[in-house]
Amino acid sequence: MNYIKHLNAVFQQFSKDSRLNPSHVSLYMALFQCWNQNRFPDSFQVDREETMSRAKIGSRTTYHRCLNNLNDWSYIAYLPSHSRFKGSRIMMPIFGTTAGLPMDHPETSDGPAVVPYINIDKHNKTLVKHSRESRPNNEHDVVEFFKMNKWPLNEGIKFYNHYQGVGWKVGGKSNIEDWKATAKNWMLRAKELDRDSAMSGRSHKKMKKNYLDISINKNYGEPL
Repeated sequence: MNYIKHLNAVFQQFSKDSRLNPSHVSLYMALFQCWNQNRFPDSFQVDREETMSRAKIGSRTTYHRCLNNLNDWSYIAYLPSHSRFKGSRIMMPIFGTTAGLPMDHPETSDGPAVVPYINIDKHNKTLVKHSRESRPNNEHDVVEFFKMNKWPLNEGIKFYNHYQGVGWKVGGKSNIEDWKATAKNWMLRAKELDRDSAMSGRSHKKMKKNYLDISINKNYGEPL
């Protein structure tokens, strides 16, 4: 992961996104620093108080609002923990193209692509148009996308039905700008929830076994 190209692409995207305010940017950078310190894993746990301190955010309401906004707008994938003993998890999609989109393939060229100055605006608009779609043409497009990413077809149908029902909006307010990026966040959250569910199930079985593991040779004549 080339963090310089990533940050350049992210800040380019920030400059175009009128929904963002300084709290969003400072929180993203605090999360990026944590991601960096953990050597850019697929996901990492965050401590709320520490992250708020790094981002210079004093209000928990502002913190959670900005966190959910960044998730809804596909800057991060936020996997909240409902346990007081376990921190929430964050996944950071990799940015690295000139359009500010997540990079699907590594760059093979050693130098930047040369675009004639007179056509640079036209080039960027065309690139964004072909790379991003706010919504799929139909359910088949979604199913094929999930199939391409080796996900169950019924998960693609669930994704399509959910966002079709809310008018392809996030949080019921903001229009989706790139449905494929939203679908990838859906996959990341589903994978993390499955993992947490499996861990919870194993813990429950272990506790149940311990509670039921009583000695059948107990002498009830002995004093308590």
